[in-house]
Amino acid sequence: MSVTAVFTLGLLITAGIALLVVIYLKRPLQKVLIDLCGNVERAAFWTAFSMVALTLSPLILAMTYTPEVRAGSPLVLELAAQLKWGLVGLLVAVVILGWVLSRFIPRSQAAHSPQR
Repeated sequence: MSVTAVFTLGLLITAGIALLVVIYLKRPLQKVLIDLCGNVERAAFWTAFSMVALTLSPLILAMTYTPEVRAGSPLVLELAAQLKWGLVGLLVAVVILGWVLSRFIPRSQAAHSPQR
């Protein structure tokens, strides 16, 4: 398999994982943003902005890794190294998003919310 094919496969897997995370987080994030922003239009913008950030961050970091395909070297290790950087980018984006949102949630509201 060529270096280009391994690189592309790593990017596709990274994009797939990022899209799964985006799908998983979109609805709860939008509900929180509607509450924080006060209206649906603002929340829709910030939801879209967050989804783009959660998709592009891992792809950008995954693109920084260039696989080295040599005779006899396991391709799965090259893919794993590229995916590692993509997942680091995804984790950093999710943590930053969570931290930013937590800064805007009023503490008094969080203390009085009902337990589920």
